[in-house]
Amino acid sequence: MANKKGETSHWLILVLLALAQFMVVLDISIVNVMLPTVQHAFHMSETSLQWIITAYTIAFGGFLLFGGRAADLFGRRRVFLTGVAVFAIISLLDGLSQSGGMLIVLRGFQGLAGAFMSPAALSIVLVTYKEGHERNVALSVWGAVASGGAAVGVLLGGILTQYLGWRWNFFINVPVGIFVLIWGSRLVPKHEAEESKKSVDLLGAASVTAALMLLVYALTKAPGYGWTSHLTLTYFAISIVLLAIFIWNEKRVERPLVPLSIFKTRNISGANVMQICVAAGLYATFFFSTLFFQEVLHYSPVKTGIAFLAVPLSIATTASTAPHIIKRIGYKKILTVAPLLTAGGLFWLGHVPENGGYFGHIMPGMILMGLGLGLTFVSILVAATTGVAGHLSGLASGLINTAQQIGGSLGLAVLTGIAATVTARYLSSRPHPTASILGHANTHADHVGFYIASCFYVFAVLLAVLIIKQVKSRGPTETPVAAV
Repeated sequence: MANKKGETSHWLILVLLALAQFMVVLDISIVNVMLPTVQHAFHMSETSLQWIITAYTIAFGGFLLFGGRAADLFGRRRVFLTGVAVFAIISLLDGLSQSGGMLIVLRGFQGLAGAFMSPAALSIVLVTYKEGHERNVALSVWGAVASGGAAVGVLLGGILTQYLGWRWNFFINVPVGIFVLIWGSRLVPKHEAEESKKSVDLLGAASVTAALMLLVYALTKAPGYGWTSHLTLTYFAISIVLLAIFIWNEKRVERPLVPLSIFKTRNISGANVMQICVAAGLYATFFFSTLFFQEVLHYSPVKTGIAFLAVPLSIATTASTAPHIIKRIGYKKILTVAPLLTAGGLFWLGHVPENGGYFGHIMPGMILMGLGLGLTFVSILVAATTGVAGHLSGLASGLINTAQQIGGSLGLAVLTGIAATVTARYLSSRPHPTASILGHANTHADHVGFYIASCFYVFAVLLAVLIIKQVKSRGPTETPVAAV
């Protein structure tokens, strides 16, 4: 009986960690739906409004590596619970904001808390569950949350904004955070620091954090400034210089923030680059789908969210079966096929007509896209973490999270810029566009966005074929675990 109770608490830990990750992912997408309401409430301009999202993503993406390393140095449980507490408190303050400026500043601090909470949670997963089938089951849950949470956020954001008010998009994190804190402090075992010397590589932390924040900022602003504008090129140049300083420092310092030798492992390097491609396609897909549903098909926010449900449900279907498939054929074979399913779904969406019906034209593409994403995300996580030493688990978690954030920002920046160019060219020969012509222009731009997003997944397959190697896990093969 005690054994069964221990096994139950063992998997309850995963539920708590997944809930924490769900909050982090949710707060990237849930905010999109409420932006028009916030703009009206605080009389914000379009330029300042986007900072509600940008402030979060810059802080989150910039501090992920530092947050992951902090978990290794100061204890995963301590960093995780501290991150959850701060995230919940800042979420409460977000909901109580009295101005647009106040909300933007608080969103930056919320992203900072998430940057410590998310990699600490994933590193706890890596050390709690044995390498092999047991960990793959845990990572399947994590992958489903990471890839499906954004779609759920669109639905939840629409419901909360429409029926309870925009502030509840933040208030909802408070009870969830309290729940995770109470049970996390009881169930998650204490993790001592992996290294006895807790010296922090301050120059490495400062340079890589500044470089990543500036890179995310540059990618976010490039479509507006222009990719070859003086400001854009300056931001990219400074980011490259800071990265060069970081690499130089890591080679010479005794205890580096990121031991560069970790990138000599092909699977870690290959999986992180694949994660960039997958996230680039995913974030851009949600952006274009939201625009297509609301601007072309004239769906309400709630109807748009319901339309997205096909994606997380499909992701959950394949993510839950991924551990068993990996056990049979390995993750490399999956990574050479699964992204093509998502690419096919995106290609299908690129053919949806302006008056297309949901069940006949849209849902098949979204289901196909979700089925591929569920298998892809889980397999990438397994490939990126198999064989990673315990004292580097926080760093590995920070890397894969950083790759996802950079990829999402890159994909969104590139494709929104291309879509804007496509729309402008379409309308250039139509100086007095009617509503119908504007609809045609938006549809054409969205279709191009879907086509290019599908190319990211084709490139991911090439990376899997050329770089990823099938590595046998060090831990014993585990028996299948009941539905988690």
